[in-house]
Amino acid sequence: MATDLLEPDLRLIFCGYNPSLRSAVDGRHYAHPGNRFWRVLFAAGITDRLYAPEEDEALLERGIGFTNLCSRPTRRADELSREEIQAGAHELRAMLERFRPAAVAYTGIGVYRWFRATSKVGWGVQPEPAVPSVTDVVVPSPSGLNRMRFEELVEHYRALVPFVA
Repeated sequence: MATDLLEPDLRLIFCGYNPSLRSAVDGRHYAHPGNRFWRVLFAAGITDRLYAPEEDEALLERGIGFTNLCSRPTRRADELSREEIQAGAHELRAMLERFRPAAVAYTGIGVYRWFRATSKVGWGVQPEPAVPSVTDVVVPSPSGLNRMRFEELVEHYRALVPFVA
């Protein structure tokens, strides 16, 4: 199981829907071979080189952590129940209040919609943070299920560079 990689005062935390089945088996974040996460981070200038899922812990040294809205692995996020999502939102808010990162990148507009229980969400920095002093940034899911072009994903993720510079 890919466990949370968190510590106090991180510059940026990536928050996905939930672990993929592959991430659950490998114990690493964004481990599915079809997931473009690691390539997008490098192409957007968030990391100085191309990291592999097996190196996810190394990003803590760069001030970058990982968590998910829900902990149960599934093939697709829409397999999660309403109860799991509500419980996950409560736990995520408590975690953000405790760790106080500078920013959270929600990797999928649906993650943020579920977390905030709202449909009024756009890409990029959100006007009202869920937790005071923690900037919320919504970026597209890097999953292979998302048909957005790679270049477009990279453009969205560039909004995160100021948080890790």
